[in-house]
Amino acid sequence: EIISDPKFIVGGATRTDICQGDLGDCWLLAAIASLTLNERTLARVVPQDQDFGPGYAGIFHFQFWQHNEWLDIVIDDRLPTFKDRLVFLHSEEHNEFWSALLEKAYAKLNGSYEALKGGSTIEAMEDFTGGVGEMYEVKKAPENFYEILGKALKRDSMVGCSIDVSSAAETEARTPYGLIKGHAYSVTSIDEVNYQGRKVKLIRVRNPWGQVEWNGAWSDNSAEWQNVSPSEKKRLYQIALDDGEFWMKFEDFQSHFDKVEICNLTPDALDDNNIHKWEVTVYQGSWVRGATAGGCRNFIETFWTNPQIKLQLSEKDDGEEGCTFLAALMQKDRRKLRKQGAEMLTIGYAIYESPSKDEHLTKDFFRYHPSKARSKTYINLREVSDRFTLPPGDYVILPTTFEPHQEADFCLRIFSEKKAVTTEMDGNVDIDLPELPQPTPPQQETEEEKQFRTLFKQISGEDMEISAEELEYILNAVLKKSNLKKYFDGYFPANNIKFKKISLLSCKNIISLMDSSGNGKLEFNEFKIFWDKLKKWIGIYLHFDSDHSGTMSSYELRLALKAAGFQLNNFLLQLIVLRYADDQYQVEFDDFLNCLIRLENASRVFQVLTAKNRDFINLNICEFISLTMNI
Repeated sequence: EIISDPKFIVGGATRTDICQGDLGDCWLLAAIASLTLNERTLARVVPQDQDFGPGYAGIFHFQFWQHNEWLDIVIDDRLPTFKDRLVFLHSEEHNEFWSALLEKAYAKLNGSYEALKGGSTIEAMEDFTGGVGEMYEVKKAPENFYEILGKALKRDSMVGCSIDVSSAAETEARTPYGLIKGHAYSVTSIDEVNYQGRKVKLIRVRNPWGQVEWNGAWSDNSAEWQNVSPSEKKRLYQIALDDGEFWMKFEDFQSHFDKVEICNLTPDALDDNNIHKWEVTVYQGSWVRGATAGGCRNFIETFWTNPQIKLQLSEKDDGEEGCTFLAALMQKDRRKLRKQGAEMLTIGYAIYESPSKDEHLTKDFFRYHPSKARSKTYINLREVSDRFTLPPGDYVILPTTFEPHQEADFCLRIFSEKKAVTTEMDGNVDIDLPELPQPTPPQQETEEEKQFRTLFKQISGEDMEISAEELEYILNAVLKKSNLKKYFDGYFPANNIKFKKISLLSCKNIISLMDSSGNGKLEFNEFKIFWDKLKKWIGIYLHFDSDHSGTMSSYELRLALKAAGFQLNNFLLQLIVLRYADDQYQVEFDDFLNCLIRLENASRVFQVLTAKNRDFINLNICEFISLTMNI
């Protein structure tokens, strides 16, 4: 419908095929321009065996890397147009469509064209390669920065650059030298030219608009080129066209540009002459509000609740004293979730030397132990990566958001020269409940037990049993400190506890747990055992109510449940928080009690099933508890 003789690619896929339209995705286009410099990488992202010729079915497919896997994205060939001209990315050749279709596939990957507005070049570079991004501030770059850029381009790394803006009003403002602020450019070459008997360092940059170029020294029509031989011009592909691509002196580049982003196809350091084989380990995790979204070290009360990944560095690098590794933390799908109001979170990580134990480290450890290394900064980019060298040993990495209570999925990649082992410091799911005690014969009861028996007679009635309805009345009356409270002063440390209401269903669950006779009611010994449990649980609840507010922070649930005999992993903890915590991340006592009753019921059923039925011998306790918690 747009043109009578469409072609997928005309004369090879080159950087001149990338001209920006009305969509603010210059960051993506700068990455595509870099992609065309590497034929092998380009062929993976843009499969070449497709066209509008024979066998054409109206669809195309492209491949993108997402969180450690390659995805094949299939699209049709319907493109946004106005008066039969492409509105967004297009090629200089009006019948060439590979770049426009690639942009559409990337928009589909991220949810919409709208989602592509604004971004960082390195984000798209990583999606095209699965590589590792590093960012340099040009004004603070190392002395050998020119060599670093040359080595990056020689290794087929993708390189982008930009000029910072001081306010939103400066975005896409043009400088007197023809450069655009807040705009993503790609670096396409670096070279030296013979000029008046000396070598001059040059760098070639491309504006994805396909026009608007640098007008200073060594620009397309500058006087400097008149003193360069035709053979040198030919070697450097220097042609004076308004195509958005231009050469400039490297010193001018350093003066005018602020940031350079490099996506390396491997983590080899650009200031190292050796090529290494890198080992990669990947950890996928989540920050869940109220459970594992503890924020950075500034928030010590919740920092320890973040996911903790143990990193074992056992072998030194060849000829070195330490172990080099690169840690890259990526937040997932934030661009795709933008239409739901999500923005890029400010993320980073800290690395601590690990104690010998393999369990989740608690608040006190981080209060008294400094970090051994950490990300250079917390920043709202999709990925934060840094390179470290540490002595062999065991370490713990805590990936975090800057603020607590912020939810996202993340992927942590560890690249190391020697094999490194990562395991989650989550602990195995373990239930450690004491056997129910045998009842004390009446003649051997202590004075306190005799008083409790008398009390039981007063509240249970003539049948000397407590039904679910009676238990509901007793628990709510005692917790509300009403007329029954006086009977339980010596047995019930329920001071300053907030709760909504102990429901009838909860009381039925309590009876289900404690009723050994199967009559649906609690006899004296059953009630006595439950009451002892209740006193213990209230003691735990009050202990972990650190601010004495009468409620417990959901971030304390891990330790509170462990004190009650339940060691849970992050998955189960997140389920419990979603079910029992309120919107202020607090757990009131009735919810804490319901949680414990459900956990204990589930664990006792699990023990019975696995002990008596061979069909359940391989039943996973984590899956079983998660199932029962959701019923």
